[in-house]
Amino acid sequence: MTKPLDGYRIIELAGIGPGPYAGMLLADMGAEVIVVNRPGFAIPSVHDRGKTSIVIDLRKPEGAQVLLDLAAKADALIEGLRPGVVERLGIGPEDCHAVNPKLVYGRMTGWGQTGPWAKTAGHDLNYVSITGALAAMGKAGEPPTPPLNLVGDYGGGTMFLVTGMLAALLQAERTGKGDVVDAAMIDGVNSMMSMFHSLAGIGQWTPERETNLLDGGMPFYRCYETSDGKFMAVGCIEPQFFALFLQLIEMDPEEFGGQMDKREHAAQHAKLEVLFKTKTRDDWAEIFDGTDACTSPVLDYLEAANHPQNRARGGLDKHGMFVHSRPAPVFGGDYDVADPIMPAVNGARADITSWLGYDDDKVASLIDAKILTE
Repeated sequence: MTKPLDGYRIIELAGIGPGPYAGMLLADMGAEVIVVNRPGFAIPSVHDRGKTSIVIDLRKPEGAQVLLDLAAKADALIEGLRPGVVERLGIGPEDCHAVNPKLVYGRMTGWGQTGPWAKTAGHDLNYVSITGALAAMGKAGEPPTPPLNLVGDYGGGTMFLVTGMLAALLQAERTGKGDVVDAAMIDGVNSMMSMFHSLAGIGQWTPERETNLLDGGMPFYRCYETSDGKFMAVGCIEPQFFALFLQLIEMDPEEFGGQMDKREHAAQHAKLEVLFKTKTRDDWAEIFDGTDACTSPVLDYLEAANHPQNRARGGLDKHGMFVHSRPAPVFGGDYDVADPIMPAVNGARADITSWLGYDDDKVASLIDAKILTE
């Protein structure tokens, strides 16, 4: 089956986290993604699947010229370095657009290309911390809980970078003019917080943790420990789903109290905490399986691969040292598994230099100068 991005060529400057993940998503959609590794830099990752690789020393002008030659024949480029670095190397947006005006130049940072913190270091936790998202996560009266690096790096970062690049590729096809996509994780997370700003605007969200609909404050939207020290996730927000939940746990609705009666919530929390500890997680999972009670087992990442819903969707399969997720989203009902082939570092050097039109003497001279490697 033809994939949506078949025929597109994307250059990815090697890094870690959200930039390479964006490259993986684009490769899953059919794009040819060429990872430009720097000498000595190579960390094996699932994010490399389906890509090819070449090593170029971009610190030298000759290396920058090889990168520009690549950009001249590409549709897009992804970089995740600190603001100003690619400009100093001579491979920034202006340099690349001088050789390819149609190029989409994707930039992935935490703070963005502008602002007083633009050139300072940070990680997902820092980026999420100034958006209001982190402060809303965790137990009341305790430090906020780090949400892995899913919210900043991959939610606010990768997903907005990919969305912006796809939009810019469409624009380039229509106008012949490329663009620069400045994807900042703080911008993406601030955008994702729009629902909570909306709830606050109508008086249904407060800054206090565990007092709101989706932060564990409601007895019908939180996790409960089971008798074996595992957990069930209860998320029956709608009244009809809540009613079914009570039916399945054999709880009298009148005895339990009103779903939205905050005066009852402390007692309801306590009742459910006691009740869920009477059975194992898997016992509860069997009771709720296939129902609309919106209650499900909390699995670890090892258990997730064996859940029947994940298996039915083509879920999680191990190839070599890594477990691979199936490409998402699915196009046209295509349930093919991901390409698990991991590129050898510099494995595509010969092919790439060939389609760049470099003859043997030029390649040899670049290898002698340590711009390229054997």
